[in-house]
Amino acid sequence: MNNNYKIIHNVLNIIVDYFLLNLALIIVYSQMYHSPFQWLGDKTYLHVVVMFNLLWLLAANILRLYNGDVADDARASKKLIGAYTLYVGIISYIILFLNPIETHLITREFLFDSMTLFGVLLGFCHILVRSASRYLVLPHTLKKAIIVGGGKAGMQLYNHYKNNLNRGYVLLGMFDDEPSRVQNSDSYLGTTSACMDYVRQNKVDEIICALPYTEHDTIERLIKDSDRNLVRFKLLPDYSFYQGSLHNQSFVNVQAVPIRVEPLEDVVNRFAKRLFDIVFASLVIVFILSWLFPIIYFLIKMESPGPVFFVQTRSGLNNVPFNCYKFRSMRVNKDSDTVQATKGDSRITRLGAFLRKTSLDELPQFFNVLLGNMSVVGPRPHMLSHTEQYSQLIDQFMVRHFIKPGITGWAQVTGFRGETKVVEEMLGRVEADVWYMENWSFALDLKIIFMTVFKSVYGDAKAY
Repeated sequence: MNNNYKIIHNVLNIIVDYFLLNLALIIVYSQMYHSPFQWLGDKTYLHVVVMFNLLWLLAANILRLYNGDVADDARASKKLIGAYTLYVGIISYIILFLNPIETHLITREFLFDSMTLFGVLLGFCHILVRSASRYLVLPHTLKKAIIVGGGKAGMQLYNHYKNNLNRGYVLLGMFDDEPSRVQNSDSYLGTTSACMDYVRQNKVDEIICALPYTEHDTIERLIKDSDRNLVRFKLLPDYSFYQGSLHNQSFVNVQAVPIRVEPLEDVVNRFAKRLFDIVFASLVIVFILSWLFPIIYFLIKMESPGPVFFVQTRSGLNNVPFNCYKFRSMRVNKDSDTVQATKGDSRITRLGAFLRKTSLDELPQFFNVLLGNMSVVGPRPHMLSHTEQYSQLIDQFMVRHFIKPGITGWAQVTGFRGETKVVEEMLGRVEADVWYMENWSFALDLKIIFMTVFKSVYGDAKAY
């Protein structure tokens, strides 16, 4: 299942459920005391509200209400009814039997009315949430996928996902070098050698490989081709070694395993990183760039003719080009989009050398961060010509485009900044970028930012 859809759906349910619970309590309280705002000053009532909320958290967690399979409507409905029943039972027992009612100023009428209203709102709104998430959220999280391998596991997976969009995929068909293994001829799209052409033409997001591991040469070729074409590749566990009968075995709940771990595939992690980017970029722009920009503007204009900003088209997320902003550190020249800066480069101005040495030339890229083109931390974006050149020389080069480019990155703070004279240097940068992508954490981003500031202050031998 597409985990992002599941997370969004469950978070939406949590927000709605707690809103409805508190709405029911406020409505009943206001009706009983004929004042819509009196509850704000009633400390006893507020304590009761906290208790009601905590008990709903307890009941929902006992029945794992927000951890289930969102594709199974019947099971989700049973969990909801069970959680509500348990919740009402716990509250009734505590309020009516363990403590005197007068202690909490909660009457039986208040308890009955608020829980009844909460139950009605809960049932009605869960239907709306499921419909909204299915028809509004789900279409934006669906991934176009193909299955390579028409054996038993591949066919069961295909049949299960084909007509079940709640699983998060639109399955386009199957590829196999032996067409006879694909039971449904309508789903057969061709041999594995034709796979990548189809992927490029139809903008496929994921390849799910169900080939037996004995075909490792084909699998390895497909992995390399997937990396070059920015397509995520997942492997289905191989059951070909199993000695018993597979006739009654089901593969529908088997999870395809990605060939690399990507923490930023998780929508929660992406949201946290994006939130940090917005806050951090805003602080830099307000407290640093606001007063530093006029100074740098004046100095650039004084030293050499030309624009203050250098705008260059670079490769971004999913290899989508974007305009990257920098303070101009070179004299205007015709080679800026094709030739890297080198040590002692005559194109670099005296002020430009200082800006590059201290990384101040990168400050305008915080506007790129606010625009969503870049992140504070990530692989450095390359010129389009370099992306085209190195994608042909390094197998994993395009993988770094699975995440947003950054103002600084792990490669830059570990010795792979600046000019790449030989392919091996670019390979080291790519390996560092892929390592960052597979090991991302918020703490790692903070570490990279700290190391970047340290190198900016004390100097970096490769900053030129």
